[in-house]
Amino acid sequence: MEAPNPLKALIFANGDPNDGPMVRRALAAVPDAWVIAADGGARLARHFARAVQVLVGDMDSLSAGEVNRLADGGAEILRYPAEKNETDLELALKLAANRGARWLRVVGGVGDRLDQTLSNVYLLALPELKGCDARLVAGAQEAWLAYPGMTTIEGAPGDTVSLLPLNGTVSGVRTENLYYPLRDERLVFGPARGISNVMQAASAHVWLRDGILLIVHTDGRA
Repeated sequence: MEAPNPLKALIFANGDPNDGPMVRRALAAVPDAWVIAADGGARLARHFARAVQVLVGDMDSLSAGEVNRLADGGAEILRYPAEKNETDLELALKLAANRGARWLRVVGGVGDRLDQTLSNVYLLALPELKGCDARLVAGAQEAWLAYPGMTTIEGAPGDTVSLLPLNGTVSGVRTENLYYPLRDERLVFGPARGISNVMQAASAHVWLRDGILLIVHTDGRA
């Protein structure tokens, strides 16, 4: 089945719905988005009443009947062996980027397994996603990576923003419209210096010179 909008993709991981304002915002932003399910994420797509265009993974979380029904409904089925180096979500993200998607939102990627959640955060650093707007959305939160240059955070006054150095020291960090300003400073892996800042306007800006920041934006006060 041809993707309705191949430049924008909703990717459903095999996790909990974690429904909330950020999830609903992502779903409403592009009602014609291309929908990819990572294995059991197909059930999550059904929970949110989104038709799956592509199902990818080793299919160890779906019954044969579920896979067949998706195929009968027009979904493209990409089956991989169970013993593989990538997770199903990694395959889905690479597929979306390699087929041209530049706006990606992952639903179901944050759950009660810390190892899986951290792994899903790290997936945002895949080389295939460089230059893409790729974010995890769960409940009232969205998370994405910021690289050298300027990043804009769209929200509302009072929203919570955390800036976490992901791969060591991040230098030259400056902020605008955040309650606790950073002025050409360093954020170091370990200390919680960048946690729980507060937006002072409908948009805030973050600049960095070197490194990678994980930005976590929470709707309202966390």
